[in-house]
Amino acid sequence: MKKELIQKLHRSFEDCAHRNENGVEFWLARELQGLLGYTQWRNFETVIDKARIACEKAGQAVSDHFADASKMIDLPKGAQRLVDDMALTRYACYLIAQNGDPRKDAIAFAMTYFAVQTRKQELIETRIAEWERLQAREKLTLSQKELSGVLYERGIDGQGFGRILSKGDAALFGGLSTQNMKSRLAVPDGRPLADFLPTITIKAKDFANEITNTQIKQQDLHDETSITQGHVQNNRDVRKLLTDRNIVPENLPAAEDAKKLQRRLKSEERKLPQQASRLPGKGGGKKKPGKSDGAASQNTAKAGDGDTP
Repeated sequence: MKKELIQKLHRSFEDCAHRNENGVEFWLARELQGLLGYTQWRNFETVIDKARIACEKAGQAVSDHFADASKMIDLPKGAQRLVDDMALTRYACYLIAQNGDPRKDAIAFAMTYFAVQTRKQELIETRIAEWERLQAREKLTLSQKELSGVLYERGIDGQGFGRILSKGDAALFGGLSTQNMKSRLAVPDGRPLADFLPTITIKAKDFANEITNTQIKQQDLHDETSITQGHVQNNRDVRKLLTDRNIVPENLPAAEDAKKLQRRLKSEERKLPQQASRLPGKGGGKKKPGKSDGAASQNTAKAGDGDTP
C-alpha cells in the first residue's frame, strides 16, 4: 500500500475517532460504514452482526464493545432524520474489518489500524508492510500449487515440477540456483527460500508463475521442455522489469522468517481482547478535542445509496 494512501486513510480514521466521558475511544458505526466503503447500511449491519458473533466467541461481552447510540443522517432536499447508530470500541472495529474484504484498501488498512495499540502512523505503516508480505507469500503458495496441478494433469511429476521451478529461480536470480540463494540468505535446511525473501521478490516469483500457468493453458503445452523454456523466459522478463528499475533480486537482503512473522502477528492478535478498552455504558460520548463535527459528517450514510462496492 502506498504511503500517500496510508496517510490519507490514517487522517480519515483519526478524524472519526471519539472519546466518551470516561476517556474510552470509540467510533460510530454510521461513520465507520463510510470509511470502509459500504454504501448501504443494511449490508454493513450484516458485517456488524458477524463481528458481534466473533466477539462473543472470543469470550468477550458484546455490550462492552458494541453499544447502542443514535445519529442524524442527511436526506434529500436538506432534510434530516434520527436513526439508530452504534458506538464501537477499537476491538469491535477490528472485528468488523476482519469480516470485510481485505482486497479493498480501506478494509486492509482498517485491519491493521484497529489491531495495533498505537496511533503512530510509522508503526501502522510497518505493520501493513508485514501483513502485505504474508499475503504475498500465501498467494505465491497458491500459484505454485496451481502450477503443480496443471503440470500433474500433463504427466509431469513432482521431480519435474521441482526442475522447472529451479530453472525459473536461476533465471530470476541472475544464474544463481535455488540452493545458491538459500546459502546466500542463510536459509535453514528444509525451509523454503520464499519464506526469507522480501515482498517484491515474492511477488516477482508469483507473477512469473501466473504467466506460466496462463501460457500452459492457452497454448496447451504438455512436455516438460517447452514448459521449462516458457517458465525460464517469464522469469527473465520479470527480472528485466526489476533490473531496469535498479532492483537486483539476488542482491536484496533476507527478510524476517515468514513463519516467525506469522506467529508474532497471530500472538499479537490473540492479546487484543485482553488489551481492548471497554464501553462502560450505552453509546454516547463526545468528540475528541480538536476534531470537527464537519469532518465526521462527511461519512454519514445518505438515503438512496447503491449496493456495497
